[in-house]
Amino acid sequence: MQITFLGTSSMVPTKERNQTAVFLSYGSEGILFDCGEGTQRQFKIAGISLTKVTKVLISHWHGDHVLGLPGLIQTLSSMEYTGKLEIYGPEGSKKRMEKMFEAFVFDKRLNFAVKEVKHGVFFENDEFQLESCPLEHGIETLGYAFIEKGKRKIDLKRVKKMRIPIGPLLGNIQQGKSIEHDGRKVQPDEVSFIEKGKKVAYITDTVLCENCCKLAENADLLICEATYSSKLMDKGEEYGHMTARQAAQLANKSNVSRLILIHFSARYKNTQELEEDARNIFDNSICAKDFMKADL
Repeated sequence: MQITFLGTSSMVPTKERNQTAVFLSYGSEGILFDCGEGTQRQFKIAGISLTKVTKVLISHWHGDHVLGLPGLIQTLSSMEYTGKLEIYGPEGSKKRMEKMFEAFVFDKRLNFAVKEVKHGVFFENDEFQLESCPLEHGIETLGYAFIEKGKRKIDLKRVKKMRIPIGPLLGNIQQGKSIEHDGRKVQPDEVSFIEKGKKVAYITDTVLCENCCKLAENADLLICEATYSSKLMDKGEEYGHMTARQAAQLANKSNVSRLILIHFSARYKNTQELEEDARNIFDNSICAKDFMKADL
């Protein structure tokens, strides 16, 4: 799993930072969290083909999180995009997408589907699931979590000790099936174990609330907004945003392993103050930069 930070600014882009967009690559899936203005150009600079995008998860419909959608769709429609783009967002997303197609003229129609989600698991396959929780930002806003499912791993020492040959028998074990070997039944848990999957939480444009904790709980990586430093906490509450300190408090409370901050106000020429704010509470905190990558 690799995460690329395509845009880390908030409402106003800067010379160094584009508007919000985070891309998670996992096997054949490419999940784009938000799509701020200029996101398709960020993909090109990062060296990632737009055709890698399979799902777009919209947190809310403020312009700095969706203004890149028309360009993304237009470009994909002109490319050899053979899949069906899945666009997820809060209630009202279907109507807003319809209005977008009324406003812009697209020469070709992309194969896509818009799905409105509320609370809980909204996508699941054999490898991972996606969850959402409503946040508090003044309009319909969602936070998201990507949760990888646990995978069964073979205990090679135990297999060797029991003299189970490599081949179909171990294949059955890996599928969670029991096998017959040396005249006895061998259960999967005797020679294998479940390795816990990774969890990534994405939280932006909200005040600190209980659903933030639900999404972030036990995350291996929390990607969280830090629009302001703690000096501007009152401003954050007024506009429905978190401070770097609050993001760190969330990480601490929710048993998060790693915190990466995004969505910085353009007032900050660098993020040193924000990072220090967070590290005073949660040491494993860093501020993202555009095109930074994180592997899990």
